[in-house]
Amino acid sequence: MTNIILCGGNGTRLWPISRTLMPKQFVKLFDDKSLFQRTVERNSKICNSQFIVSNAEQYFLASDQLEELDKRNNSYLLEPIGRNTAPAIALACFALAKDELVFVTPSDHLIENEEEYANVVDIAQQFAEQGEIVTFGITPSFAETGFGYIEADGYNVKAFHEKPNLQKAKIYLDAGNYYWNSGMFMFKAGAFLEELKQYSPEIYNTSFQAYKNAKKESSMTRIQYEDMKKIPDDSIDYAVMENSHKVKVVPSDIGWNDVGSFDALYTELKKDENGNTINSKHIAVNSSNNLVYGSSRYIATIDIEDLIIIDTADALLISKKGSSQKVKEVVKKIKQTTDLHNIHLTAHRPWGTYTVLEDTPGYKIKTIVVKPGKKLSLQKHYHRNEHWIVVSGTATVTVGNEVKLVRPNESTYIKIGEIHRLANDGKIPVVLIEAQVGEYTGEDDIVRLEDDYNR
Repeated sequence: MTNIILCGGNGTRLWPISRTLMPKQFVKLFDDKSLFQRTVERNSKICNSQFIVSNAEQYFLASDQLEELDKRNNSYLLEPIGRNTAPAIALACFALAKDELVFVTPSDHLIENEEEYANVVDIAQQFAEQGEIVTFGITPSFAETGFGYIEADGYNVKAFHEKPNLQKAKIYLDAGNYYWNSGMFMFKAGAFLEELKQYSPEIYNTSFQAYKNAKKESSMTRIQYEDMKKIPDDSIDYAVMENSHKVKVVPSDIGWNDVGSFDALYTELKKDENGNTINSKHIAVNSSNNLVYGSSRYIATIDIEDLIIIDTADALLISKKGSSQKVKEVVKKIKQTTDLHNIHLTAHRPWGTYTVLEDTPGYKIKTIVVKPGKKLSLQKHYHRNEHWIVVSGTATVTVGNEVKLVRPNESTYIKIGEIHRLANDGKIPVVLIEAQVGEYTGEDDIVRLEDDYNR
């Protein structure tokens, strides 16, 4: 069985912890592990391999975190743009044998009851082996208006229902045969593709053409941008599940949480005797039932309750509990004036990380860390000069036609327009300070001439 792990999403519901280039599934929120890593650990007990579907910017995050888990049997499908779940799953299924059992899961959900999880997966597998398209319905614990519902008669699906208002959600809860739509599925790859071809032929045909034209390496399939644009944007629910006559639902009481808001996150984090989330940097005076997140500086609260306080290096969010779904409205406003929705001060790249120490008109100062054996693209800039001072490790620096080693406490200088590259040929990380000076220091002032990561 192959676990197709969907790593899409723009990372805004848990802003400012989560950003587009570091979405929530890769943030280590629980016991120094990410939701993605917990998904892999949970499903690798059931599946033989992982098939990661993500965009190119998130590929290296997934790869690095799988390496931390020592998981080697991995395949990747990289999408240049997202077209929703139906195309993502179809593209992955085209790469698999028709009889391969496929377990499709999001990468960012929590499941606490793994024993019951194994039981419902076993039931689903029996249906999937018979050619059925199986979905998992979460037993609702309260009248939730933020999820779609599945109306069931035993294992048979009677109807799919859109997100209800509160009154209707209470009716669903009382009825006892309505389940939250989990976004998890199981089927044979060929069985799903046959249903997709029948009920959404345009998605099937354009996805198949995109897969045929894709750049394929040993463990990676990279879809071309122009091909991806031609695929209709649609979910598996609309494209297949609501039309197919081969659908089964497995009721699942598995301690499921999609961690789709800070209110949902609060329910999962450990708390002290006053109901505040445990945080060594939180000083509480007569404060209770608060989510306080932040590790870089102390946060003191006095006479407050039922608040959400999220402190990061470049943004602070304060909200009433129960209102955290409105974070998306904040992100909409942020997009108009800044790049704070997109990236943290510390950015993770395929070759390592960089951290912005200061950014003012005319200059920017960064710390850059390059992992052993990695190198940045061969590049040039039109609007800035760069000064590099090596702090640790030995950097291999290309400037024009010259290649030289730069050691700790040594520096080099790159003029505007000069072709250059930074590499680490050693066995320990290279750490350096980069000072950019120029009229424009934005990250988009990079002209890549060669790149190991096909950016």
